[in-house]
Amino acid sequence: MGRITETVKVLIIINVICFIGTLVSGDLAYKLFSLFYFENPSFQIWQPLTHMFMHGNFMHILFNMYALWAFGSPLEMRWGQKKFLFFYFSAGFGAALIHTLVNYYQIHSVYDSLLAGGWSETDIMNFVISGEGGSRSILDTVSQETLNSLYNNFNTPAVGASGAIYGILVAFGLMFPNIELMLIFLPIPIKAKYFIPLIIAGDLFFGITGSPFGIAHWAHIGGAIFGFIMAYYWKKNSFDSHRWN
Repeated sequence: MGRITETVKVLIIINVICFIGTLVSGDLAYKLFSLFYFENPSFQIWQPLTHMFMHGNFMHILFNMYALWAFGSPLEMRWGQKKFLFFYFSAGFGAALIHTLVNYYQIHSVYDSLLAGGWSETDIMNFVISGEGGSRSILDTVSQETLNSLYNNFNTPAVGASGAIYGILVAFGLMFPNIELMLIFLPIPIKAKYFIPLIIAGDLFFGITGSPFGIAHWAHIGGAIFGFIMAYYWKKNSFDSHRWN
């Protein structure tokens, strides 16, 4: 985790430029380039790609770009530029896919409950678009918390390079398992092969129980899954010796 490699440097520069652009344009950039749920009117076909370059705040982009430099540079040095880029974007797309599939399941589970409780399809669409649905007697069947969850899942876009970063973290753990790392809140050395699974386990826990922080934990898990599949396959098949030049 020393020098920064060229591809990682370019990715960081693009992310920083996009972040500055969002500060200038405000909600317009977020509405165009964040990843909305695919049944939301704000969804656009390019968002699975562009959401990787959107970040919610300074700390969000800071942690992601630090991780991209610290863990991505060693992987680029090992794999080469083209292979690293393929890996990075594949993990990011995988994160978007898993995030969307989980959203679909959660949204339509509530959707079916609302239909069974007496709301029409029009009532449900009015609710997810405007927050105003059908009869409030639906609360006898579906809790207010569940309705809030439906509205938020439908309308809250995903932003950030975190899915791709989690793919990089997993790959780093596979390629350099015995390198010692330190958690900020636990300042003792932990080998990468223990550190990375610990982080992913935390995302899995909050993904299942519900995050109080507004974090897209299933996107993290999706990036980790796709990153693991690619990195494990390449390592097992000694793909490192055949770089994409």
